[in-house]
Amino acid sequence: MKGIFVVGFMGAGKSTVGRALARRLGWSYIDLDEEIEAAERAPITEIFSQRGEPEFRRIETEALRRHLEKTGQAVIALGGGAFTIPANRDLLRGHGLTVWLDCPFDLVQRRVAEATHRPLARDPETFTALYQSRRESYSQADVRIPIESDDPEITVDAILSEVTLP
Repeated sequence: MKGIFVVGFMGAGKSTVGRALARRLGWSYIDLDEEIEAAERAPITEIFSQRGEPEFRRIETEALRRHLEKTGQAVIALGGGAFTIPANRDLLRGHGLTVWLDCPFDLVQRRVAEATHRPLARDPETFTALYQSRRESYSQADVRIPIESDDPEITVDAILSEVTLP
């Protein structure tokens, strides 16, 4: 296995759980959103507002492609919309395991309530519709992990109980 790709809605805990999972496995950790911000020298909110979502998605796919070409085992936390793009799902096939952190909507709402850096969470009605519309894409992940706690170690234990590592 080359990688574990953590997917799910914003606020599901992808970065926190991904970091903890990588630490537990002794693997590298990559946060795709952080990598994009560093490469573009701009926060994602700025990329969205100045260049639009389609351009952000193009940048995101290219960043994912670059990481898949590298060798070594890594846990990669994808942005909330990355796995909804069929081309990205196609890219991930054969490169490892996709793990969906299925976080209940009320928990997601609580976690992102104070966030100002999430451009798609600003309007409550749009936010709710986005959560519902993305679930079908996330359900295509190899493994579904229901999120029932704010403790990332509990989620890491759940992932490791579902995953067979070489």
